[in-house]
Amino acid sequence: MSGDVTILDIMRILALLLCASSVFAQTKARARDLGVPLEGNPGPLNAITDVAGIEVGHRTIISGDGKLEVGKGPVRTGVTAIWPRGKQSSDPVFAGWFSQNGNGEMTGTPWLEESGFADGPILITNTHSVGVVRDSFLAWLVKNNRKPGTNTFDGGFYTYPIVAETYDGYLNDVNGFHVKAEDVTLALETAAGGPVAEGNVGGGTGMVCYGFKGGIGTASRRLTAAQGGYTVGVLVQCNCGSRRQLRIGGLPVGVELAQDMPVASVRSPYREDVGSIIIVVATDAPLLPHQAKRLARRATLGLGRTGSISGDGSGDIFIAFSTANAHVAGSKEVAAVQMLPNDRLNPVFEAAVQATEEAIVNAMVGAETMTGVDGHKVYALPHDRLRETLKKYNRLMP
Repeated sequence: MSGDVTILDIMRILALLLCASSVFAQTKARARDLGVPLEGNPGPLNAITDVAGIEVGHRTIISGDGKLEVGKGPVRTGVTAIWPRGKQSSDPVFAGWFSQNGNGEMTGTPWLEESGFADGPILITNTHSVGVVRDSFLAWLVKNNRKPGTNTFDGGFYTYPIVAETYDGYLNDVNGFHVKAEDVTLALETAAGGPVAEGNVGGGTGMVCYGFKGGIGTASRRLTAAQGGYTVGVLVQCNCGSRRQLRIGGLPVGVELAQDMPVASVRSPYREDVGSIIIVVATDAPLLPHQAKRLARRATLGLGRTGSISGDGSGDIFIAFSTANAHVAGSKEVAAVQMLPNDRLNPVFEAAVQATEEAIVNAMVGAETMTGVDGHKVYALPHDRLRETLKKYNRLMP
């Protein structure tokens, strides 16, 4: 191997190989495969990448076992990057955000609210890595001689990266600050369209959802031709809820599985609702920023379908964007934009609610049992028991 090849180069190659295997990653069972009753018509991938142009990249960091040694591990964390128009584009998108419960963080939202644009990727990680992810993206822009789509001038720029988080300290050495600049680079540069890996990947690696293993999940809906033929895609990083709250297919699945795989721990993930969830809603429907904000609010209803009450300790923060109206942000002249009339938004709202619900269930179905710091073990949602519960209530789909 040439002496010019760096460790980062090797990591990039490995990450690209993992990215190339993403088709296999999404051949794992998903909610519909298990017979979960779900409404709406999904896109071909049933993923946020059904919205044309969107690319998603994960950097998953797993190392070590046993007793927690801060700074050494065990490590169960990562970064997820969502490029609204793909990583080659610097064209912002109309966007809006909404905080259902603000015990969490999403950087860059003051300017998003003010300008109406999301400028650059949406990055998701763990709570104590928000700063390094933000700074690393800025460094990536400088290193690659890239500029954002707004706030540029001769010789420079300033921008406000959008970075969101949920807390993975039950399984991960969260105070060890294991997410590094090279990890952010890998998530950014390996992002691609196509199937999206779910469960214990990227920023969702160490997350817990409704007392079971959580993580990254995605889903989509395609509207009928009469409704405009638009696509709505959702990606979630779910780390919320307690087991007793969990509802799948409208059924009290959490109560039915209350005694399955218990954990005896004062820091058990089976506690009350003190987790968080980040929800990203994307569409190609032509929405203005205030309409995107309205769309972001609808993620709350999809979350509620799975049982969450957005407890006081939960950071439930949502962002929505539209990939329509390209090349508007950087225009120096009066720009012509398109918008969907408000009285035609209902199908888009409904699609977002449905896709959010399914994305959360997909995250749990795709997750696998994980053991982390101090031997803490979080079990995956048992597929067989889920099917038994659906059958018990005559809700199992063929």
